[in-house]
Amino acid sequence: MEHYILIAEEGERELVAKYLPGCDWPIIITGVGAINIIRALRDVPRDAEVINIGYAGSANFDIGTLVEVTESRLNHPNVTYPEAVLKLDSMDDGLYPIADRKAICYSNCDFVLQSDYKDCVFDMELAFIAAQGFTRCKALKLVSDNLSLHAYHELTHGVE
Repeated sequence: MEHYILIAEEGERELVAKYLPGCDWPIIITGVGAINIIRALRDVPRDAEVINIGYAGSANFDIGTLVEVTESRLNHPNVTYPEAVLKLDSMDDGLYPIADRKAICYSNCDFVLQSDYKDCVFDMELAFIAAQGFTRCKALKLVSDNLSLHAYHELTHGVE
């Protein structure tokens, strides 16, 4: 079985070094958002194990909180429709850091600046990764901001 670490941007390599030390899996930089995810992962075998690690926002988790994601969904707060909940594999096998908390990750097509959703994180990639159908999919997210694009930029120097 092949193994990959998935990051959205080059700057997230520092998270790999800090939270997955010694992991020598190949790193794929996917880019931000659905189209970039689909294009970056189209040739990756679906029987691969992947770990997505990256930054995420949260309405109420402290900045710097490490979150193990238990499931991923799309964020569409203005409408409801039947949609799959994408369960993620546990990181509780002793090989990975113990996260500060476990939570749902809502993926979006744009940066989330406000939300009534609490006790969760927001990103722009994970649901699109998990929907690809990899054999094992795990995720760690570091809270970079409390739904503030300015705070995100200050910490990550990421996507504009």
